[in-house]
Amino acid sequence: MALSIGTKAPDFTLPTKTADGPKQITLSDNFGRGNTLLLFFPMAFTGTCTAEMCGVSLDLSAYGSLKATLYGISGDNPFAQEAWAQKEKITVPLLSDYEHKVARAYDVAYDSFLPQMNLPMGGVPKRAVFVIDRAGVIQYSESNEDARALPNFEKIKARLAELQ
Repeated sequence: MALSIGTKAPDFTLPTKTADGPKQITLSDNFGRGNTLLLFFPMAFTGTCTAEMCGVSLDLSAYGSLKATLYGISGDNPFAQEAWAQKEKITVPLLSDYEHKVARAYDVAYDSFLPQMNLPMGGVPKRAVFVIDRAGVIQYSESNEDARALPNFEKIKARLAELQ
């Protein structure tokens, strides 16, 4: 069960790969400045994850007007994430939770992902969303067992609008 509303968001530092090279992103750097939207997704280069991150990228200005900083988080390495982002024109910053520590801290890691395909991978993040306010408290939480189910972006935007 994903962390619930009212819970202090676990802090983390994760790598990302930008055009300027590797960079470390720390969640708490956003605290006091604005709200943060964390979008956990299972894997780069997959259909639903591509649809989600491309859709959010196309809608990035709407999130900016809601004063939200967005991060996509998966267990893919930063170089794979960068290649995927370039291929699909994804502009959401992608953070690599390669060791699955953050997915586990937010309680959104699969015990076994894709066991039906004989590819059981533990720790892969579920498709999950957290809105974290400027004080570092979770104000919206959504997690799906079904990796093909997209988040409710209208509810997410409504919650962000309430936090302005």
